Amino acid sequence: MSAPDDVAAAGLQAWQSAFGERLRHGRRVACPVGVPAGRMAVYEGLVFQRLRGFLDRCFPVARATLGEARWTRLCRAFLRDWRCATPWFREIPQEFLAYLDSGACRQPLPRWFGELGRYEWAELAVDVMDVALPPHRPDGDLFDGVPLANPARLSLAFAWPVQRIGPDFRPRQPEAVHLVVYRDADDAVRFMALSPASARLLALLDGERSGRQALEALAMELGRPADAAFIDFGRHSLAELCQHGVLLGERT
Repeated sequence: MSAPDDVAAAGLQAWQSAFGERLRHGRRVACPVGVPAGRMAVYEGLVFQRLRGFLDRCFPVARATLGEARWTRLCRAFLRDWRCATPWFREIPQEFLAYLDSGACRQPLPRWFGELGRYEWAELAVDVMDVALPPHRPDGDLFDGVPLANPARLSLAFAWPVQRIGPDFRPRQPEAVHLVVYRDADDAVRFMALSPASARLLALLDGERSGRQALEALAMELGRPADAAFIDFGRHSLAELCQHGVLLGERT
């Protein structure tokens, strides 16, 4: 939108600032010079609904769990109080998480709400990851060879059981959970819960260690011998991660 003719060029920046403040704060702030209230309301609605569209698509469980009224108030507070550091629409959900974590949010929210948001955002983050796939053998040796972890993935640890939270389940006590979010061969985003040991094993598969070496490092961290029982656990874990597409095979 261009400024009205009665706005002098010298005051254009101030007029644009006033226009932006009205978009953020609505009727709490006066309309900028030369813009009728009815016309301004159209712009306010368009901006808010566009913002809501991105947030609604990324955080459907958060929206359903809060309820429509509280979710709308939270989205309006985000528009009003947070200055996004990116011009990219697809990064709005990440800015929303930054807002929740910053302390700027004054809305009364459940203690687990920020983690639930990060859990939902992970699906979008993995979906748009641009990664290169190193050469590998899908049926290679995961034990004596070097396993290739799926590069389109995020390994996440939460204090709350975020994968179970929804309108019908709101936890009262923390319950730690480890999850890996990854993109499978069909480009679908998947979630897999891991035990703490399996999560640490995946972290140790850094592209340099063989499966055996990663298991030996894990046993040392846990303060136990890498005996036959532990190696059996490790082989099973490696096979399971590969079966689900978290590991893609052996690096070549």
